[in-house]
Amino acid sequence: MGFISGFLGGATLTTAIFYVSLDLHQRNRLHQATLLRQQSALLNNIISPAGPPPLPTARTTTPGLADRIKTRWNAELSAVANKMLNFDIGRATREAEQGVARAWREVGKS
Repeated sequence: MGFISGFLGGATLTTAIFYVSLDLHQRNRLHQATLLRQQSALLNNIISPAGPPPLPTARTTTPGLADRIKTRWNAELSAVANKMLNFDIGRATREAEQGVARAWREVGKS
């Protein structure tokens, strides 16, 4: 192994070990901080318990133009769908037949 490859290999190994040890140390510190926060909150709740959390408040917003257009479009579609669902084909047929018969009689009178 040459000087440069030995140097680069050693530098890589040292850097990797250094990085892993720093990462492990940081994770341990974060875990310890979390545990300390939990223990502190537990002790503070024993000494002076916190009251119930406040009830959530309702947020009201005014609808924008796009929302109003969507609402109107949905209302129109709903009205058309209801008309189609409540359509009586038998009655429509009878009315059409009566209209044609009435028109035929009018033509026959003239």
